Amino acid sequence: MIRALDTSSSALTAQRIRMDVIAGNMANAFTTHQEDGTIEPYRRRYVTFAAGDGRGGAGVHVDAICADPSSFRLRYDPGNPDAIPDGPQAGWVQLPNVNIPMEYVDAMEASRAYEANVAMMGITRQMIQQALRLFA
Repeated sequence: MIRALDTSSSALTAQRIRMDVIAGNMANAFTTHQEDGTIEPYRRRYVTFAAGDGRGGAGVHVDAICADPSSFRLRYDPGNPDAIPDGPQAGWVQLPNVNIPMEYVDAMEASRAYEANVAMMGITRQMIQQALRLFA
């Protein structure tokens, strides 16, 4: 039964990391340049999971945090200092490839998965308590 707790615990950790990545995406949804001042929008990140807890046990772990290769959004704003200066896209500003409604849906899904694993841990705890009462 302790393995069941370990499995649920690994899922809680994985979903927390996923939620951290989603929060970072939403926070940077309108970031048009990098920390060093380079005019390049923030690139959305997403989490991939892998089976196993990363130590050889059952569960799940974060396999990688990847950058989304989809194209950036464009908004016409010629007065913006980050606007493309010349060429066919002059006056357009590249915005991150973050879709806020989709990030919100992902956050809700991560939250539901987190809640389900917390509930599973509660059920496992109840089973352990019942087993201890039988032996006592």
